[in-house]
Amino acid sequence: MILRHVTVDCADPYELGTFWASVTGWPVSDEDAPGDDEVLVEAPEPVPGLLFIRVPDVKAVKNRVHIDWVPTERTRDAEVDRVLALGATLYEDHRRPDGTGWVTLRDPEGNEFCIERSAAERAG
Repeated sequence: MILRHVTVDCADPYELGTFWASVTGWPVSDEDAPGDDEVLVEAPEPVPGLLFIRVPDVKAVKNRVHIDWVPTERTRDAEVDRVLALGATLYEDHRRPDGTGWVTLRDPEGNEFCIERSAAERAG
């Protein structure tokens, strides 16, 4: 079995998809445009893509599933600052004085996700 997509229900698939394309550096599918009911952010193989689907209901409570991200080119804190500048908001800060921990953010529609320490930070 192969995981093909992680699907996110949302109000505006193109807007949320372009936010996540900016966060990940992955492209929005050439087949998608503003106003579409489904928008795919294409991940490099073998990583599953992010599929955003328009739904009529709004997010009301904390997500039961969320994505944990590990930066590859920046430290955790630099990545948190970058993603906040792209439009995310801080939800919970679990950083500890010793440098361990993670940060939980929300995307522009309120979906939670975490940014953990990079592999270099965990190794050091």
